[in-house]
Amino acid sequence: MRERNLSDTRTLGKRKVNKKYVLKNLFKYLKPHIPLLLAVFASNILSTVLTILEPSICGKAIDNITDLKVVGYYCAILAGVYLLSAVLLYLSAIGMAHISRSIIKKMRCDVFSRLTSLPVSYFDSRLTGDVISVLSYDIDTVGESLAHDVITLLKCGVQIPGSLALMLTIVIPMLISSPGVSSPLLIVFAVSIPLSIFMTRFIVKKVQPLFRARSQKLGELNGFVEEMIAGQKTTKAYNGEKTVIEKFEEKNRQAIDSYATAEYFGTMTGPSVNFINNVSMTLVSVFGGLVLIFAGGITVGSVSAFVLYTRKFSGPVNEVANIMGEFQSAIAAAERVFRVLEEQPEKADADDAIELTNVKGDVEVKGVTFGYDPAKPVLKDFSLHAKQGDVVAIVGHTGAGKTTLINLLMRFYDVDSGTISIDGNDITKVTRKSLRRAFTMVLQDTWLFAGTVYENIAYGNEGVTREDVERVCKTAKIHSFITRLPQGYDTLLTDNAVNISKGQKQLLTIARAMLLDSPMLILDEATSNVDTRTEQIIQEAMKNLMKGRTCFVIAHRLSTIKNADKILVMKEGNVVEQGTHETLLRAKGYYADLYYSQFESY
Repeated sequence: MRERNLSDTRTLGKRKVNKKYVLKNLFKYLKPHIPLLLAVFASNILSTVLTILEPSICGKAIDNITDLKVVGYYCAILAGVYLLSAVLLYLSAIGMAHISRSIIKKMRCDVFSRLTSLPVSYFDSRLTGDVISVLSYDIDTVGESLAHDVITLLKCGVQIPGSLALMLTIVIPMLISSPGVSSPLLIVFAVSIPLSIFMTRFIVKKVQPLFRARSQKLGELNGFVEEMIAGQKTTKAYNGEKTVIEKFEEKNRQAIDSYATAEYFGTMTGPSVNFINNVSMTLVSVFGGLVLIFAGGITVGSVSAFVLYTRKFSGPVNEVANIMGEFQSAIAAAERVFRVLEEQPEKADADDAIELTNVKGDVEVKGVTFGYDPAKPVLKDFSLHAKQGDVVAIVGHTGAGKTTLINLLMRFYDVDSGTISIDGNDITKVTRKSLRRAFTMVLQDTWLFAGTVYENIAYGNEGVTREDVERVCKTAKIHSFITRLPQGYDTLLTDNAVNISKGQKQLLTIARAMLLDSPMLILDEATSNVDTRTEQIIQEAMKNLMKGRTCFVIAHRLSTIKNADKILVMKEGNVVEQGTHETLLRAKGYYADLYYSQFESY
């Protein structure tokens, strides 16, 4: 499933970014901030208008260079324009930064909330690092673009046409007074503008898919790094550092190549457009001088203003060209974010779904067929009946379908065909919340969060008391260990509880399970991380936990399930044997082979 997903994502990275889709979704986040956004736009536009007036004021000062009083007057006006423009631009930047922060906060909350509502299959088919990359890198990229690029684009959107209009007010009188001399000036201007626009559009079109591919490659790199760091001990134990480094270098090379390719074409826009505009300004200055010398009828101030307006026009074009790479990166990042937000959450409960109440724990599986890939079923016409209070052990080689059965019982996945019922109720017709509340799970992979020992054990139990926690810890034979910790039950566990051993983490999760009063229990290799002596202690404690509960025990260590009421032996998705430990050994079949392979000296 993961390979298929990554292949699909790589294909997505090559296609064009859907700008309309991105802007439509982005507007939903901007909508609550429209009043402040309008104020920001008004402030920015007014600042830009004042900036556009600067060349005209300079031109008038140059034309009155002999009158110092008039020059001083225009200089004072110019200073006021500069100051007011700077203040307005600063206020618009502050306002846009506030809007950006608010949107990013809301967007990150929405993405995280959507991730918590997605089905398990979504995470099974994606790299963890890629999911985290969307939540952090992609959203941050969108935020940076909103805070800076939007302001720049708005400013340029006003300054370019404004400068063009004022340039025409200067060049049109030139054409009227001396069309023969001044027409080259207009020709240069008329050619350079479309050429700049064409160059910008061409390169932007080229880089759109490149920035999308860059985001994808960075996500894949993050996923690889996350997996390798989590498995660092295994890497060292198997002397796999060289292999890991080589794989990292390959992933890193792909990320760098995609980054460099996107940046190469993205940064080409600015210098290319800048070159065209510089040539244009040079030619405008030359032809403007010729008009001044040969035609007359135009002042030095007007020519100076025209040259300054050329710079005012070309400068924003350069800015737009320079930020287009970042803007395209932000658009690609935003699309990845919105695609996550569009992922379908876990299928809603049926309209007539009922709450499971007073659950006894009678579980019946009839003719279930299921495969993560429909073409490759993992379970085939699987049936099982566990009566209230039964301990059902499920054994078999890796890939036989043991954990898949647990996924189906908890409705992490739904069956392709067949039914699963609890107390006669089809689990597809009951609410998932009440179904999952009826189970307590202890998994092979322990999960503890950064918090106190007490908080980790009490997780998911509202209103639980310290006495309740201590009681189950004593039953789980872990109370004495906890009291020896620096702050006892208030000892803070670090990230993933790396400051205690794996066995101790497993004991904490078992104590957490004991605290829940659920009629059914799932143990997925629950004692895999504890030593033999600790396992024996836990087994004694588990007897109290399992009393009166319907229990499903997945075990590779067959010595732990000798007392199970029923043992299901699975092979390639089918139940090939079932019975008690003694009857299965007497049958001398597949189970006996598995058992004696673990205890050859038996």
